[in-house]
Amino acid sequence: MNFGQWIGLSSLVISGYILWQIRQLLLLIFTAVIFATALNRLIKWLQRFKIQRNLGIFIAISSLILLTILFFGLVVPPFIDQFQNLLDLLPNIWGKFRETLISLSEQESRFFWLSSTPSLTDLINQLQPLSTAIFKNFFKLFSNSFVVILQLIFVFILTIMMIIDPQRYRKAFLKLFPSFYRRRGDEILDISEVALGNWLMGITINCLFIGTLSGLGLWILQVKLVLVHAILAGLLNFIPNVGPAASVVFPLMVALLDAPWKIWAIVVWYFIIQNIESYWLTPTVMAKQVSLLPAVTLMAQIFFAQAFGILGLLLALPLAVVTKTWIEEVLFKDILDPWNPLINIIEYDDKI
Repeated sequence: MNFGQWIGLSSLVISGYILWQIRQLLLLIFTAVIFATALNRLIKWLQRFKIQRNLGIFIAISSLILLTILFFGLVVPPFIDQFQNLLDLLPNIWGKFRETLISLSEQESRFFWLSSTPSLTDLINQLQPLSTAIFKNFFKLFSNSFVVILQLIFVFILTIMMIIDPQRYRKAFLKLFPSFYRRRGDEILDISEVALGNWLMGITINCLFIGTLSGLGLWILQVKLVLVHAILAGLLNFIPNVGPAASVVFPLMVALLDAPWKIWAIVVWYFIIQNIESYWLTPTVMAKQVSLLPAVTLMAQIFFAQAFGILGLLLALPLAVVTKTWIEEVLFKDILDPWNPLINIIEYDDKI
């Protein structure tokens, strides 16, 4: 390698290191891109009715601000109250769970063939510090509320700036590509925008469906704190595989204090909802969505969660959708599909 190549390699390594250090900022920018894509689809839909783009931007931003005010004014206060009640119930829930395990431990002592196995009392003593650590790490997410608010404000402002003049930011991004590939890069950006918009619309409908049916079922079963359970079920549905399983934990804990028979009813109801969503709603709503294999989705969640933390887990699916689109278009269609090794061999023989 000559001196210029070493400089190029060093620049690439330094650029990768800088990008890794600002990875959280890049995730926030990607979040703003998701919201800007959703608003841009709304603006394009309004333009079908002969509405000027500037007026469409005003309507879209006004609608977003109005929905945000209504959400924080009508939904957030009762949600915070019910969530605080849920936190207050956690010690009682753990005590009830511990009493249940102790009672099972006393019953198992009557069977001599179980005497050699570890008792449930030992299991309780092992689970208590583990459960304390889990809850501490989970609710640590809500402790840095000021930082979260600042990040939301940053994403909101960035989204507005992107939606006002999207072509300017698009051209700035395309300058990162070689000049001969910029037109093709622009086409891939269009494909990524469609894929991301389809995913966002589909997942929003799915979350509303899951949240509404969960709240309706819990209200019929008269489970306490219905609002917080319904909102958590809808929001956690944004996280495939992990979210649906996690959403059933909180209503089960509350039902344990109220009436144990409700536990089985909640499990059956959530099972029915998830099967309806998986086998009917998702294939219907997301027919045009970029399809991802379940194993790919799970690996993407693990990778992005390990690399970027909780925000990476939340954005794992849209990141996977965009990554899959670029891999298919750049690697498969532009590099591998046109590649014919026989032609290269013939050309090489002719030169010889």
